[in-house]
Amino acid sequence: MRRLLLAAAILMSSAIAAPASDCRDLEYQGNDYTLCAVDLTQEDVRLFLNDGEGNIWGQFRKLDNGLKAKGMQLGFAMNAGMYHPNRAPVGHYVENGKEEMRVIPNAGPGNFGMLPNGVLCLNDGSAQVYETLRYAEEKPTCRDANQSGPMLVINGELHPRFLKDSDSRYIRNGVGTTEDGKTAYFVISNNTVTFHEFSSLFRDALKTPNALYFDGNISRLYAPELNRHDGGFPMGPIVGTVVPADD
Repeated sequence: MRRLLLAAAILMSSAIAAPASDCRDLEYQGNDYTLCAVDLTQEDVRLFLNDGEGNIWGQFRKLDNGLKAKGMQLGFAMNAGMYHPNRAPVGHYVENGKEEMRVIPNAGPGNFGMLPNGVLCLNDGSAQVYETLRYAEEKPTCRDANQSGPMLVINGELHPRFLKDSDSRYIRNGVGTTEDGKTAYFVISNNTVTFHEFSSLFRDALKTPNALYFDGNISRLYAPELNRHDGGFPMGPIVGTVVPADD
């Protein structure tokens, strides 16, 4: 058991230290995850919803093909927050400086409305996760932004409604950002986990002061370096890195 824990610790350490969008599998407290560490000073990470003509991208392959037509391609990608049946974002959404949906500050049904929820704010060279009311008050400039919920970690504390002995277990994905905003950790669980287990990974292992939940059962990942391309029904917002297309 001690050797297994040591091996997991070594793997975790290498994953955390890895620059750019380095995607790795890891184990933490008996659960399996895939982590993609993005160095915002080196990588171009963006949000994607539609092709500019109103057609929802919906699928990693469709988005990748659209980028390749412009000489680019996806480095990695995952679903980026909750959406309505028509794939429209449930909450605040900004893409390339254009606001598609306003901030939703009030409580509501489901995980999105389990306040506090939050906003992922992306800019060239930096990323931050803000609690929604703080975001609404400070009004930071964000090239891209997406609201989801609940928050997983708020200023170093777990969401107050997460129970350690909860029996609510799902595949889950989310994002945490370092205090300096230079690194973002995008994580998906590979087995069902509780909110408490998932948020503890961000706070205690990745040391992110703030982290945001994206979604549950529909969680999917595109990571070519791991030969992983999760399929399924069309998604709403997608977050991913953009790299030059292969020759």
